[in-house]
Amino acid sequence: MQDDTARLLRALEIDRSGADWQRRSRHRVWPVLVTVSALAGAGTGAYLAWGSAPPRSTVEAAKPAAMAERPLQPPAETKPTPVQGAAPPAAAAARPAGSLVASGFIVARRMATVSAEITGRVEEVRVQEGVSVAAGDLLARLDDRLARIDLDLSRAKVTAAAAAIDSTAADLRDAERTLTRTTALSGNRVASDADLIRAKARAESLRAQLQAARAELEAARLTVARNVEAVDRHLVRAPFAGVVTEKNAQPGEIISPMSSGGFTRTGICTLVDMDSLEIEVDVNEANIGRVSPEQPVQAVLDAYPDWTIPASVIAVIPTANRDKATIKVRIALGLRDARILPNMAAKVTFLDAARTARSTP
Repeated sequence: MQDDTARLLRALEIDRSGADWQRRSRHRVWPVLVTVSALAGAGTGAYLAWGSAPPRSTVEAAKPAAMAERPLQPPAETKPTPVQGAAPPAAAAARPAGSLVASGFIVARRMATVSAEITGRVEEVRVQEGVSVAAGDLLARLDDRLARIDLDLSRAKVTAAAAAIDSTAADLRDAERTLTRTTALSGNRVASDADLIRAKARAESLRAQLQAARAELEAARLTVARNVEAVDRHLVRAPFAGVVTEKNAQPGEIISPMSSGGFTRTGICTLVDMDSLEIEVDVNEANIGRVSPEQPVQAVLDAYPDWTIPASVIAVIPTANRDKATIKVRIALGLRDARILPNMAAKVTFLDAARTARSTP
């Protein structure tokens, strides 16, 4: 058994003394030697290249000299290529050098949301956006049927009070005649003192009734005047001449001078007085010393950049905005034009009065 095992182990041994084994070993070692030689050659080349390169300080010292020999040239200006069919850009308005420039908006000093003085249902609206109206023109009408019924009732009371006055006055005239006759008879001892007292009492009572009837007539007339005013309040009229810029209500809607929520409107339309337009600008508080009342100003609207509008300072509002560090300045326009509209953006240039006087021929 042991002999068989030893024999099997000897069969598994590798014979390294033969020529075949030596030939295979040479074939395995040769690729390794080639690879090692290549790596060594690459390392030697890198070392030689590093050794032959100039020092870093030498390169950095040579770089400014090369740049000095070849000065930098500014980049050439590139002109935008014009688009075929496009309009040429508008030339901006020339501003004097050193002038203060500020931005603002066109505002209307006289603008109102026109509403009725009472709560009611809109029966008719007679204006549209862009329509010019005069002061007192009818803008809208509310449902006034109940108000007219009250007016008719108060007028009827006036008629009744006037009739009561006529009746009481007739009775008073009869009572005065009776008193006169009774007084005469009492003087002749024909009428008794009781008859005289009754005649006097009746006349005085009728005088009081006549005075009360006259007071009732006056009260009825005042009621009529009040009901006439109530009916007139159902008519919404323009408080001043202007242009309607916004229509807020339609027929059938409920309108009220105070908002009560829901679908209740608070106004019929917005009316703007175009003759009250001016410019409001915010000037930095650091430059407010360069602004004074009646100072000449040049205004340019963003909508019309080639149009210079003469203007002047109205007033400097004596308070500052702590959030923006600016002060509001009011500027009056030197002309009226239909192109100037509320809320338009504008830029203004504050001119030096002395400089303007020198440049004026």
